[in-house]
Amino acid sequence: MTGRFIALEGGEGVGKSTQGRLLAEALRARGLEVVTTREPGGTAGAEAIRAMLLSTEGDGWGARAEALLFAAARADHVEKLIRPAVARGAWVVCDRFVDSSRAYQGGGSGLSDDEVMALHRIGSEGLLPDVTVLLTVAPEVSAARLALRDGDTADRIGGRGAAYHARVAAAFRGFAEAEPKRFAVVDAEGAPEEVHARIIAALIGVLP
Repeated sequence: MTGRFIALEGGEGVGKSTQGRLLAEALRARGLEVVTTREPGGTAGAEAIRAMLLSTEGDGWGARAEALLFAAARADHVEKLIRPAVARGAWVVCDRFVDSSRAYQGGGSGLSDDEVMALHRIGSEGLLPDVTVLLTVAPEVSAARLALRDGDTADRIGGRGAAYHARVAAAFRGFAEAEPKRFAVVDAEGAPEEVHARIIAALIGVLP
């Protein structure tokens, strides 16, 4: 029996990490093996690339170099962690996947979706999650959560301006509208337990 691959997506401050942890706990309570991971990251090589991408030192990366680095990190992640886990029957819950590259380097930074997906086809053989849970909040809610979480220490990408993050959010919405069978859009405002209940309800046709 093969496992399933679930990605949690959304802009900054929507609660992906918290909801990923709660979802993993719920799946384990059903007797499933669950692997939790994140992007960029998840393997030693991908975590090294993550450190380069998110560092606030230096003058940063251009959009194309950034997209290449994300694609390289994802290729290592998919080959060494995600595909083997699913093949042995585990469920993988990932904090961000390729739709973040599509939204951030594409919608936010101006690369075309075809360019981002071409890199994904080369690096990760075009792998897509079985379900992508898109968490959404109003911009003011996201800003308030980020202020509590990061203060003045946002990473290079999270610290970009409001217009950039508005483009990212619009891109995510467009993906969900274009692929309603893969995306489950969940309102992420409210207490974590309330949001978790909405996610479980959205996944009712997927969960065992």
